[in-house]
Amino acid sequence: MKNILFIVAHRKGRAPGQRFRFEQYLDYLQENGYNYTISNLLNENDDYYFYQKGHILRKMLILVKSIFIRIKDVLRAPKFDIVFIYREALFTRSNIFERLFCKRCKKVFIDFDDAIFLLDISEANKKMSCFKRPQKVNNTLQHVSMAIVGNEYLKNYASKYCSNIKVFPTTVNLNEVQIFDNQKQKDKICIGWIGSTTTIKHLQWAVPILEKIYVKYGNKVFFKIIADVSLNIKHLPIVNVKWNKDEESKELSSFDIGIMPLPDDMWTRGKCGFKGLQCMAYRIPVVMSSVGVNKQIIHDGKNGFLANTEEQWIEKLSLLIDNDNLRLQIGNNGRKTVEEHYSYNALKNTYLSFFQDDLLC
Repeated sequence: MKNILFIVAHRKGRAPGQRFRFEQYLDYLQENGYNYTISNLLNENDDYYFYQKGHILRKMLILVKSIFIRIKDVLRAPKFDIVFIYREALFTRSNIFERLFCKRCKKVFIDFDDAIFLLDISEANKKMSCFKRPQKVNNTLQHVSMAIVGNEYLKNYASKYCSNIKVFPTTVNLNEVQIFDNQKQKDKICIGWIGSTTTIKHLQWAVPILEKIYVKYGNKVFFKIIADVSLNIKHLPIVNVKWNKDEESKELSSFDIGIMPLPDDMWTRGKCGFKGLQCMAYRIPVVMSSVGVNKQIIHDGKNGFLANTEEQWIEKLSLLIDNDNLRLQIGNNGRKTVEEHYSYNALKNTYLSFFQDDLLC
């Protein structure tokens, strides 16, 4: 058996990026001769403070604790065949631990599904932005054995520094998708969004669109947000649901239409379309901003809709609101897209092959 040390921020099952980038493959890796250890920085109690405004002293204590965790990881790194870093080893400007892992372990992988070479920080931690240096990934890429990235945009950037790059989309394990048909309301259309503290700003960008849809359709529509943060807009019927892994399938099953609005900028071009893919896995028809990899996932009008302007968003949402059969057709086509190109079952052997790859940067 070979041993893998996963260097991550969050405990297992907590963060969508970790869950869908590598955690869903852990059992398959074990079945094929790989044991694993997960070293996370934040525990459940830390989460509460880390993503709230203020609590500067508590956040500094979390940082100090994190340094000691990573020192321990570096000391034990030679016992592992592979060190796998998801995004970064520490929430600071320094990449000293990434460099130490590369010196002390034969194989070090880095995986990222966002443009982590750009500064993007949650509202709760704006005051701590001085601790961030996103360009540190450039140096890390020069030393790792392999970089696994979510799309071609990220590959184009990473290829400036690393020669061994694998493009691997963020995938859905359809074995864990349970569709509850009884969750939908018969007399109203639910337009839904799933996200987090760090991505709620993208939904806020679309509020004027939602307002116009509500003016047009009134009580025929309502909006549901599944996240660890609430969004309350006066005059809009928004149902805020706190994200819970055990309830995720039931809540997603209540969506009639899923949305993934994004502004078009350097950060969003690095996104991997996962909010849309997750809805598509539940046979939910989606409307997504025509940005980055979304344009590869969606064939407009066939397995979903793409929209650029406010007018296009309203037009395509209206098509789905007005036509039950179209929602069913688009939803089924979206599910097929996930099954064939973005699912655990379709890509698990490809993922396994990365760990069996002997190429080095």
